[in-house]
Amino acid sequence: MTAPVNPVAETGLPGLGTKVAIFATCINDTMMPGAPAATVKLLERLGCTVEFPRSQTCCGQILTNTGYFDEALVTVKSYVKAFGEYDYIVGPSGSCVASVRHQHPMLAQHAKDAGLERESTAVVARSYELTEFLVDVLGVTDVGAYFPHRATYHPTCHSTRFAKVGDRPYRLLGAVRGLELVPLPHADECCGFGGTFSLKNPDVSIAMANDKARHVRATEAEYLIAADNACLLNIGGVLHRQLSGIKTVHLAEVLASTDKDLA
Repeated sequence: MTAPVNPVAETGLPGLGTKVAIFATCINDTMMPGAPAATVKLLERLGCTVEFPRSQTCCGQILTNTGYFDEALVTVKSYVKAFGEYDYIVGPSGSCVASVRHQHPMLAQHAKDAGLERESTAVVARSYELTEFLVDVLGVTDVGAYFPHRATYHPTCHSTRFAKVGDRPYRLLGAVRGLELVPLPHADECCGFGGTFSLKNPDVSIAMANDKARHVRATEAEYLIAADNACLLNIGGVLHRQLSGIKTVHLAEVLASTDKDLA
């Protein structure tokens, strides 16, 4: 059998010479490092030079959402310091990128720190969720991925409503060779995680997660794909307890996968 052609290699590397800083996010870095590792692998395969600023930390979303604006301000300063020198900052999390985009300038404004507000606004303008960067900056939807499985995709709330990634994840998944992507019933419904929502309203959260898990099972998929690991943790926990056999995987891990990984 003739080996499949890698369309990226065939048409050239769209990111050749592009220097990118990866914003790993704290939940990925500490609990699910496969997503940022896959992001680095993918971007390097597309010709980017990827760096990991070691001074980066949390986006501060939990603090901000809970009303601790003064305490969250330190995360704004940390983000500016860590990523200020980069032209492109890429994060494999629509939720965290949305927090940076919508909350950081607001926090600086709340603190009446005009200088920080200007710096934050400038860095935010160079911050991208992974699918945005691939489609809008590198101009690629076929990244040469190979994932021979039946799967469904959950469009997470923050990536859809705040980061506004639109159909970019679907366009990228549509070009993955071997992937059978099954529509998810009631895909627009929240999984119930919502950061501190799941802690403050556990009964409501688990009811929502059970609904989402039921819809995932209805697809008879092998994998549930999403671009936010917090949501995958919430849904995946229910699927695991139900002995569904359905595995969760971050979108970056799917896009980073090639036929060589299965050799």
